[in-house]
Amino acid sequence: MGISRRKLLQVAGTATVGTALGMHRQVFAQGAKKKLKLLQWNHFVPGYDKWFNGEYIKQWGEKNDTEVTVDNVGIPALNPTAASEVSAKKGHDLFGFLWPRPVYENDVIDHKEIYEECEKKYGKPIDLAIKSTFNPRTKKYHGFADSFAPDPINYRKDLWDEIGMKPDSWDDLRVGGAKIKQKTGIPVGIGLSSEIDTAMAMRALLYSFGGSEQDDKGKLILNSKNTVEAVKFVTALYKECMTPEVLAWDASSNNRAMLAGKISVALNAISITRTAENDKMPISDKIWLTKAAKGPTRRMGLEHVMSVYVIWKFAENIDGAKKFLVDYIGNFNQAFAKSEFYNFPCFQKQVPDLKQQLAKDSKGQPADKYAVLSDSFDWATNVGYPGYSSAAIDDGYSTWALNTMFAQAATGTLSPEAAVKEAEEKYKKIWEKWAERKLI
Repeated sequence: MGISRRKLLQVAGTATVGTALGMHRQVFAQGAKKKLKLLQWNHFVPGYDKWFNGEYIKQWGEKNDTEVTVDNVGIPALNPTAASEVSAKKGHDLFGFLWPRPVYENDVIDHKEIYEECEKKYGKPIDLAIKSTFNPRTKKYHGFADSFAPDPINYRKDLWDEIGMKPDSWDDLRVGGAKIKQKTGIPVGIGLSSEIDTAMAMRALLYSFGGSEQDDKGKLILNSKNTVEAVKFVTALYKECMTPEVLAWDASSNNRAMLAGKISVALNAISITRTAENDKMPISDKIWLTKAAKGPTRRMGLEHVMSVYVIWKFAENIDGAKKFLVDYIGNFNQAFAKSEFYNFPCFQKQVPDLKQQLAKDSKGQPADKYAVLSDSFDWATNVGYPGYSSAAIDDGYSTWALNTMFAQAATGTLSPEAAVKEAEEKYKKIWEKWAERKLI
């Protein structure tokens, strides 16, 4: 990004940090009695930001006599901006992450009453939201999850039709991917690098093979037979179906590769298909979706991104931030539509016709292209499955420990067994650190 973390932490005030990281600001109702400052990402669907920044905050600000400021940043800027705000004890009232950040539990309010108010008005949240934002040890909600993006398989239907297969399971993906690569030279495109898409894909595979970082009680159990089998599978998948480019991918590399016709499969949200449709690319009709791949133990996918808002303890308008979130959930049917089905609701009753909308999309070819996502509530899970997204899980995720484990075995740097053992040693130190801090 061209700016060091040390430099960020030296910056006094977040406006300078935002400028350095490409922050885009929109303000409504200057001069109102109250102020509310939000930070969130530049959405993959431009229409969502146009609605949220240009319409929604205007309506909410007028109704609540509040000057609302929205700063939009790219994904790489989220973590360093949050770190600078926590260091300075100054920043936004409402900070939107794309993944749970329980490492900040001591820096945020308890979001329990927001969940309680939403449940009273809109029904119960999905389990995925609670598993991503609740600490069973401290009984604190370290964030509030409004939505998630499912992580289905994006695949080239024309190439898979030619071999008479569909990537429904991990075995199908390996066998069919190899056939397509042998026939056309086009490889499977699943990352094996230090970035979020790889982190989600490798966890989906690990969990579907019956492995996991922890059990449902939060005990570290990474070094298991099932984990080793998952690593062996990825090693074979890489050798038979992939190319070395995936070892240096960033979070948008699989998007670019699929849209350029250079890969047969990618694990990604619907940002790929929506980009193809919105930009009227000829390849659009060839890219289809199917649900997360089935493994030997279960069919499981991760949330591609998990929208988690936090309210800092040092926020200047905590009450306004709380009300904003409750009201936003009340308008989530609009958010779902404006995101073009990217933002799935954590409060399902707010989009009662979700299946019907997915089945009759105005842009998809065919119109029911997105209908495969209708059961994603059943197979989408959180980072840290089958337990909660704890500070230890967050720490392991943020240091790319699992990504490295799979990549080292795939490239032959370490044997599958040695790669798993090395990753476990990293996790043991992480577990010890957060146990000492009494957050796990």
